[in-house]
Amino acid sequence: MILELDTPHGLARAHVHPVDRPAGALVLGHGAGGGVNAPDLVAATEAANSAGLTVALVEQPYRVAGRRSPAPAGQLDAAWTAVLEQLREGTLLGLPVIAGGRSAGARVACRTSAELGAVAVLCLAFPLHPPGKGDDPTKSRLAELDAVQVPLLVVQGESDPFGMPPEGPGRTVVRVPGNHSLRDTGAVAAAVTAWLADM
Repeated sequence: MILELDTPHGLARAHVHPVDRPAGALVLGHGAGGGVNAPDLVAATEAANSAGLTVALVEQPYRVAGRRSPAPAGQLDAAWTAVLEQLREGTLLGLPVIAGGRSAGARVACRTSAELGAVAVLCLAFPLHPPGKGDDPTKSRLAELDAVQVPLLVVQGESDPFGMPPEGPGRTVVRVPGNHSLRDTGAVAAAVTAWLADM
């Protein structure tokens, strides 16, 4: 099921993968240059469906409009917030929501989790710093992870050039084979399945 939803920055799409009698929902955003069919997003969707969660994969307005380069962070956050608010008033009404995404989408989910009342956050390939900038603390995005006040899972490729986030209070980091693309879908699914089972 594909829903078209208005946002302050254009039309977004939510690709909804429902289950019967869902226990909750997982809403995931895509990376900066990719779409909702990324292998790790598909693996997380299947794991969450198997755990009894309805999943919505959100396409940001710039992707729906056919642009490859992402919008500024403020626009991404505003569009994401508008989509989640509409989903919670309709398809996901009454369900506890886990927010998340891959790479840039994970950053959006972290930045907006408190405002949207997410019960947990799932980050796939969180870009801790730009490649080659791990020694520059001004380039770190760790504060976005630290700001999350609910259970947080980061699934990260062992050789990700965007860095390896540290564990922290309420934050689980699972290292899987691979780099930023997280193509080992079995490892991604296993990490998500185990985390959901512990929640």
